[in-house]
Amino acid sequence: MSLTPVLKIDDDISLIPVNKSILSAVIEAYNEDPESALIALPWLNSHEEIRKQLRDMLFDVESQSDADQLHFWSIVIGEKNEFAGLIGLGDELQLLHSNYNLGYWVRIGFRRNKIAVRCVDEIFSWLKSRNEFFRIEITVHPHNKAGLATAQSICNKWNGELVEEFIGIEIGKRTVPHRIHIIDIK
Repeated sequence: MSLTPVLKIDDDISLIPVNKSILSAVIEAYNEDPESALIALPWLNSHEEIRKQLRDMLFDVESQSDADQLHFWSIVIGEKNEFAGLIGLGDELQLLHSNYNLGYWVRIGFRRNKIAVRCVDEIFSWLKSRNEFFRIEITVHPHNKAGLATAQSICNKWNGELVEEFIGIEIGKRTVPHRIHIIDIK
């Protein structure tokens, strides 16, 4: 069993285990770009109170951070630890032998800087240092071109592969086809 660690990407970027204290920053980021938040967090229901849903998510993630089933981080930048997004290893799995699914959401003002890819490299390096086998899924909606490009970049670096078939994922009472990328960490 492993606690979610603090991970330092470089002098400017750190990954801090998620806790409830970031709720206001997450809501602020959501309000900047609700559309991308709903894509990154497809379980969010825009017809219900967003604050409550995000608060509940943060509570759930924080309460499970020491069980080694979930590992979620706040992406923070600079000396002021400015909230730049979320990244995590979750347990919403589509394939039988997977350990985690990888999800990330970078705040609008921090995109196009390869932050997600750099954070993934550090997270995967941490998993590799544990000397265990981990299978990671990255699930992306086929119309999310930026998400597909990021997933492909991660696969190229970590010898991952794209599953040929589309996988149907239940979102808001309907099944939506998604692409799944698989990365094995040994």
